[in-house]
Amino acid sequence: MPVVSLQEIVGRAFDERYGVPAINIVNDLTLEAVLAGVVEARSPLIVQTSVKTVKSIGSEVLFGMWTTMTKNIDVPVTLHLDHCPERAVISECLERGWNSVLFDASTLDVAENQRQTVEVVAEARRYGAGVEGEIEAIKGVEDGIGSDTESKRQSLETAVTFIEKTGVDVFAPSIGNAHGVYSHTPELDFQRVTDLVAATSTPIALHGGSGMTDAQFADLISRGCAKVNISTALKIEFMKSSLAYLRGAEERDKWDPPSLFADVRQHVVDLATGLAASFGSAGKAW
Repeated sequence: MPVVSLQEIVGRAFDERYGVPAINIVNDLTLEAVLAGVVEARSPLIVQTSVKTVKSIGSEVLFGMWTTMTKNIDVPVTLHLDHCPERAVISECLERGWNSVLFDASTLDVAENQRQTVEVVAEARRYGAGVEGEIEAIKGVEDGIGSDTESKRQSLETAVTFIEKTGVDVFAPSIGNAHGVYSHTPELDFQRVTDLVAATSTPIALHGGSGMTDAQFADLISRGCAKVNISTALKIEFMKSSLAYLRGAEERDKWDPPSLFADVRQHVVDLATGLAASFGSAGKAW
């Protein structure tokens, strides 16, 4: 199965009403592990890279890791640039071979956001790539991008006009969701997802998925959230499993990095398979 477009992966999920895990990876270990997890689960996957990850590893090295690890993969996967307000980074990743981008111009007024998103969509189409758009900043800071203050929620009419005028393939609305760790179960505006889908038939991206309940996931996916973003949960799993293993190594006075990597990898594999099962994408590979 070759690498496929965001549009194909999300389009099928939207039509069949399941959610595709969109997991932010941070290095080669987490990339390989989430790919192994979805192969085990027979699930499609959207691998996401933050701007911070692109800059810390380098787009050439990161894309080289991607092409090597997906060369013989037999489930549908796609590579997505998450929350990017920098047009230069978007251009760099599209030229390198990313399959889609989220142009995050949510700090701009809607008119300017729309104008620039039209340009980004046109640029992406030259590479056969997809675009995710948003007009409201999701509360919370993720890899240095975002704000701890929830932005004003735009009207349904404003959101629909943005989707129609820009031609984005996926839209990420603010529905009471947040990046980072929730202090309590979030109160979500489920109806807004229903209204957006009814008005535009555009797949919805659910941001801030880490910490939502299974019931919330199921409800939102049934309404048209076909792309479900997970970032914080992977970071927590990666770092806590590393910490636990290192504490044990200290107690045993046994220092073997490959064993550490294998242990952490399995935790990330299990996270990916669990997400596929929760979102209904397990067994949906084609």
